[in-house]
Amino acid sequence: MTPLRIGILGAARIAPAAIVEPARVVPGVEVVGVAARDVTRAREFASAHGIPEIYASYDELLADERIDAVYNPLPNAYHGRYTRAAVRAGKHVLCEKPFAANADEAAAVAAEVAAAAVVVIEGMHYRYHPLARRAVELVADGAVGEPVSVSSRMIAIVPDRGDQRFQYPLAGGATMDVGCYAVHQLRAVTGTEPAVTAARAKLVAPEVDRWMRAELAFPGGVRGRFTCALLAAALPVGELHVRGTAGSLRVLFPTRPHLVGRVFLHRRGRGLTAERVAADGTSFRYQLEAFAAAVRGEAAPLTPVTDAVANLRVIDAVYAAAGLRRREPAA
Repeated sequence: MTPLRIGILGAARIAPAAIVEPARVVPGVEVVGVAARDVTRAREFASAHGIPEIYASYDELLADERIDAVYNPLPNAYHGRYTRAAVRAGKHVLCEKPFAANADEAAAVAAEVAAAAVVVIEGMHYRYHPLARRAVELVADGAVGEPVSVSSRMIAIVPDRGDQRFQYPLAGGATMDVGCYAVHQLRAVTGTEPAVTAARAKLVAPEVDRWMRAELAFPGGVRGRFTCALLAAALPVGELHVRGTAGSLRVLFPTRPHLVGRVFLHRRGRGLTAERVAADGTSFRYQLEAFAAAVRGEAAPLTPVTDAVANLRVIDAVYAAAGLRRREPAA
């Protein structure tokens, strides 16, 4: 098997767990280069993780014909720009969420992807893990009857108010970070697209949410709600909850499936069961396997660019309902 040679755009904190470590255990995948605006940082990152090639700029990496694909973990405001540049350079792309700064930018990138012979996916890693697959399957198979309401919570704590995730020029905000997962989980488990009916935010800086709660309306009268935060008087938590006409389903920490690894199902007359979902590796490993399979033409990805555009349409509508401006690409 000819290896899929991946270059990393930026020496990001998420990169070791998201791409470097999975590439060591996924057959046919190699991380062969890293680029950073600060070449010293790229050199230190490469040395720490055994990456052979160092690039002094993102453009230099993209111009290297030995690179087949790129992992894009840059700040949100640069996701669209460099995913588009990678596509134009003929590279496959695994782009961190959110796929772009807003839905319009995402749609513009998606249009270029549709005209190119490359695979581009959004890094909703949790969706590729057997835990998420099983939860979606159970709801689709009617394990809780007809869904009545769905809710998700994604609470993380980022105490540094100067963090890039709190910077509006970098397309920051809680909804753009952990909120992407919360919205995606509700869309995945219902298999439909919602309308945003209300939203309320708490800010850490002008236009930048540290906490958000939104009310959603899904087709068929299904009610939805999500709460997300990067800074709140609460413990970190992740939760997906589906209530139906015949029972309910709950998943704890869906984006960190190794912590609990169970689907809790309560069905009327049958009580509570906790189904353990077997898995071999992290959600990032499953995501990388799926990305490589898509590049080889073996299977369609679960998070294609069309899905990424749909997720950002909801996020843009949440910001509008909360009286906040949507995020914009970097100038």
